[in-house]
Amino acid sequence: MEIEPIAYIHTGYSEKFGIPRQSGLVWETVGRIVFEPSYRHPDAVRGIEQYSHLWLIWDFSENHRNGWNATVTPPRLGGKERVGVFASRSPFRPNPIGLSCVKLLDVLDDEKFGKVLIVGGADMLDGTPVYDIKPYLPYADSHPEAEGGFGEERKDRELTVTAGDEIKAGLGEEFYNTVSRLIAMDPRTAFIHDDKRVWGLCYEGVNVRFRVEGDTAVITEIDKEYQE
Repeated sequence: MEIEPIAYIHTGYSEKFGIPRQSGLVWETVGRIVFEPSYRHPDAVRGIEQYSHLWLIWDFSENHRNGWNATVTPPRLGGKERVGVFASRSPFRPNPIGLSCVKLLDVLDDEKFGKVLIVGGADMLDGTPVYDIKPYLPYADSHPEAEGGFGEERKDRELTVTAGDEIKAGLGEEFYNTVSRLIAMDPRTAFIHDDKRVWGLCYEGVNVRFRVEGDTAVITEIDKEYQE
């Protein structure tokens, strides 16, 4: 079997730190799906605007490595307890394939790239290869009675995010709200919770530095000219 990318997604995430650990946790983030030339036929997405959400099948392109491990250490369990790789959504898999549900915000006609899909809630690094796109079907894909295993243990835990008026003004209301939601997901390494450590989350080229004291994250500085 041979597969190739049909598209690439462009997001505000230039580095892995800060990307939500699941899709749909921060709907405010926006991505652009640009099809490869071989797949830019307008009929390929005919009718897609009738759906509110899509499934993306994609490549953990920054996690390719030789071999695989039977167990992984999920952040949900503090990064120290091991579970089976197939009982997790770890990116370190025998085949580095990701699955994300995103919200379809718009379908644009781009003069250069043809049909471009604008989506919200993606958990994917900028430039991630996309292998397939499928409509999300509520009657088949939604199972409210499903059990979430250990993934449910911290699902409602979020940080409270604060910042001074000067930083809020520097970021602008919409951008501040978006990065606040990203920080609220607590992107820190699971076993490093040092209240003196300053973390830096880069989104849309802006490095937002913050500290965490208990359950409160305080944005301390922003760098709009950040280079990875």
